[in-house]
Amino acid sequence: MRLLTLLVLLLITLPLAAQKKASKERSCRIIYLSAPAGAPTKLHLFDGKTSQEVELPRMNLSEPYTLPPGRLNLRMVSEPVANPKKLPKGAPHAVVTTNVRDFYLLVTTDSKNTIAPVSLRLINANTDRFSNGQILWLNLSPHTVKGTVGNQKLRLPPQSRRIIKPPANSRANYPVDLSFIITGDKRRHPLCETSWLHDPRSRMIAFVFTEKGRRTPRVLAFPDFRPPPKKGKP
Repeated sequence: MRLLTLLVLLLITLPLAAQKKASKERSCRIIYLSAPAGAPTKLHLFDGKTSQEVELPRMNLSEPYTLPPGRLNLRMVSEPVANPKKLPKGAPHAVVTTNVRDFYLLVTTDSKNTIAPVSLRLINANTDRFSNGQILWLNLSPHTVKGTVGNQKLRLPPQSRRIIKPPANSRANYPVDLSFIITGDKRRHPLCETSWLHDPRSRMIAFVFTEKGRRTPRVLAFPDFRPPPKKGKP
């Protein structure tokens, strides 16, 4: 009888332990905006204990990378790091607080950094605030952006972020019509007039940013689809 009781307890606690372990996993996807010619396409991401090679894609999000729980001081380096004491000083870094469980790592160019010529910016993407079907907008430009995205109105002050509700009610194309306003000029200048596909199963992150030699900002949006976990797995 005692053996049977122990077996029942074991069967109950194993799935709970696996679920607890899975809940502590942290995911990260990377995007390198406006990368110049010759910029690195791969680097190594050091989490304080180990490093892993990561892709730096330009026109899509990287695959999700798994990182340990807890507070992290991420570093980007050109070579693998096995010993934290040998971590090069001045490596690009980003702090991940304990409550951030899902995030994007925005990579931009920093030619002055001799360890790795990039800078890092963490974008919180926790699923309790950013759900499937929604769009996370980041205006990295010095201009105000206004317009409509499907059935949603959008207003983005300079250097701001906003999550908007699903722009359509089902899987379908929807219009995107945006303009920008230069500080000190009340006129609205055309920015983007196109159509995007709404996928209720996927989130989307959209950037508005400036590039050298261009007056009009660019708009780039990337879907973030995550396959649902297989049945029987936490």
